[in-house]
Amino acid sequence: MVCFCPELYTTQGISLLKDYYKFLKTEKEVLAHMQWWSVLIIAVVAAAIAGIAGFVFGGEHRKRVAESAIGSATKEAKRIVNEAISQAESKKKEAILESKDEIHKRRAEFERELKERRSEAQRQENRLVQKEESLDKKSENIEKKEQILEGRLKVAEERLTEVEAIKRSQFEMLERISGYTKEQAKDYLLKSLENDLVHEKALKVLEYEEKIKDESDTLAREIISTAIQRCAADHTAEATVSVVALPNDEMKGRIIGREGRNIRALETITGVDLIIDDTPEAITVSCFEPVRREIARLALEKLILDGRIHPARIEELYEKAKKEVEQTVRQTGERAVLDAGVTNLNQELVKLLGRLRYRTSYGQNVLNHSLEVSYLAGLMAAEIGADVKLAKRAGLLHDIGKALDHELEGSHVELGAEYARRYKENDAVIHAIQAHHGEIEAKTIVACLVQAADAISASRPGARRENVQNYIKRLEKLEEIATSFEGVDRSFAIQAGREVRIMVKPEVISDDDMTLVARDIVKKIEEELDYPGQIKVHIIRENRAIDYAR
Repeated sequence: MVCFCPELYTTQGISLLKDYYKFLKTEKEVLAHMQWWSVLIIAVVAAAIAGIAGFVFGGEHRKRVAESAIGSATKEAKRIVNEAISQAESKKKEAILESKDEIHKRRAEFERELKERRSEAQRQENRLVQKEESLDKKSENIEKKEQILEGRLKVAEERLTEVEAIKRSQFEMLERISGYTKEQAKDYLLKSLENDLVHEKALKVLEYEEKIKDESDTLAREIISTAIQRCAADHTAEATVSVVALPNDEMKGRIIGREGRNIRALETITGVDLIIDDTPEAITVSCFEPVRREIARLALEKLILDGRIHPARIEELYEKAKKEVEQTVRQTGERAVLDAGVTNLNQELVKLLGRLRYRTSYGQNVLNHSLEVSYLAGLMAAEIGADVKLAKRAGLLHDIGKALDHELEGSHVELGAEYARRYKENDAVIHAIQAHHGEIEAKTIVACLVQAADAISASRPGARRENVQNYIKRLEKLEEIATSFEGVDRSFAIQAGREVRIMVKPEVISDDDMTLVARDIVKKIEEELDYPGQIKVHIIRENRAIDYAR
């Protein structure tokens, strides 16, 4: 595209254009092209002229508009200034009026307040004058009373002097009559009074001692009976064997194994005795160690369910049963601690408590017995106002040594105290453990409560039972004591050892001698025999007269 330039219309320009048009194909195309450029140049020139004319005429117009706007703005500014001046004058006058009114109000308030203060000051002055007058009157009255009291005091002093003179003369007369001086008479009276007081004090002490004994016995019976009534416990029975049910009698042979290898492995690994007899579909597990017996029972039940019975499987299932029993022991201990309401107990002691689940003492479950003692000790402590939490803690741990006495040397009291001390138990709890069987003297209320609770739990009906051998020995000893007296023919222990009936020889023991013999037998039984409850001694003397008519 060719740009517009004035030099194109010179001679040189035209020659250049001609050279350019040589490239066009025909002359007609050259003419058409020249006409187009002419129109374009004319249009550009016309537009330039129109723009210059518009700029000139527009500048004049804007100048006239600006001059008229400036004139109107000047007028408006003058008007605004005049209005502002007039408004300022009016505001000034209003402010002056308001300030005058405010000054007038403040002056009136000040005058009123000044008047009130003056009147109040006048009233205070009047009251002070009145008080001063009343004080003057009171001082005059006091002076008059002092004068009167001085006169009375003089009279009283004169009378006191007379009384002292009379008293001295009477004392002198009494000394002459009694033959004692004043100090001697005072000592005599004090000694006499002291002797009377000592006698009265002794009588009162004896009276209160008897009263306290009666009341304490009654109160102790009430406390113990209340604790027993509020504590319910199950009866238990001793067991040293466990019975495992079998699905069929064929399982007995599988448990015994070839040449008895399975049963030998079971007894060796578990440490129990397996009794396989004619009892149908049952095997008896016998062991005096209850935890070991429980592990063996669980292992045997697992073997029966599994069906694969051989030494390796026995050892594997034994380990599983052992872990289950240990977990049960821990859970049982935690449940016992929760039931007793005891907190912050060492985990090792909790495990020992759980082991007590498998221990029995004279047929009584030791864990249940410990919980029962804890409940009873807590109830009695609440009745007398002692430390309930400490009493329950000591009651729960008093037999903790029974979980160890199969494994270690020493009594359960010594072992329990040692382990409680090892795991940082309270000194009062350790003392209660040591004193609950009377091996040392109970020096605290908690120890006494644990002793009483232990005796209550052990002696309640059905709580404990003797084994057959001890029972037979006690009955034989009872009959032996009865027959050891002269004149006794035969004796029979009946009613489970609660009564002994004695047949005496009538020619040796008379009716009068029966009472003395019965008393002697009772004393000997009390000295030599340990027994629960009481034993009735019943002596029978029989005379028979026999004759024959022939």
